[in-house]
Amino acid sequence: MTLPARIALLILLPALPAAADAGADAGVDIPALVECRQGIAEHAALGAATADPLKAIALGLQPMPQQNPFMTEFRLANPTTVFGRQTDHIAVAGASVMAVLDLDDPRPLAGELKLETAYDADGKFMAGREVVSRDTTDPKTGDPMIESIILSVSTVRSHPGQTLAGCTYSLDLPAEEATAPDATASAEG
Repeated sequence: MTLPARIALLILLPALPAAADAGADAGVDIPALVECRQGIAEHAALGAATADPLKAIALGLQPMPQQNPFMTEFRLANPTTVFGRQTDHIAVAGASVMAVLDLDDPRPLAGELKLETAYDADGKFMAGREVVSRDTTDPKTGDPMIESIILSVSTVRSHPGQTLAGCTYSLDLPAEEATAPDATASAEG
């Protein structure tokens, strides 16, 4: 991070609690995103904010040192409650936004959320279920798509004694389009 960006961070830090409330007005509701109560557009707004440290801070998200190269982590200016548990720590990984919870055992939470266990061995746990699958259109192209939102609970070795719980938001091609051969590729072939 450049020196001017660090100075800007220091100037903005005292305003974090007020900025966190402004984040809700900007259409980014972290608890709703983590609990799968939002959609692709709201997830995209969070992605845009977390890609820019100053925008993240304006939403009350303080960048944290990375413990895992596949996740970007943030401390919340104001703790929040997700799945009935309080946290002040979230992680963003690709299309996923997850609360980092101080839970040694993820199984009780997975049971409460009625998730299907996909893997439970060697100290690694993963469970999930699709909570939304609906027809939509790609906002950029107008093509038919399927919006999918998957709720999951998991553990990662980089965060011992903690559980990740949250949602993955994606737009997918309809099944017949996803498996159909690409006519232009075979014609050019």
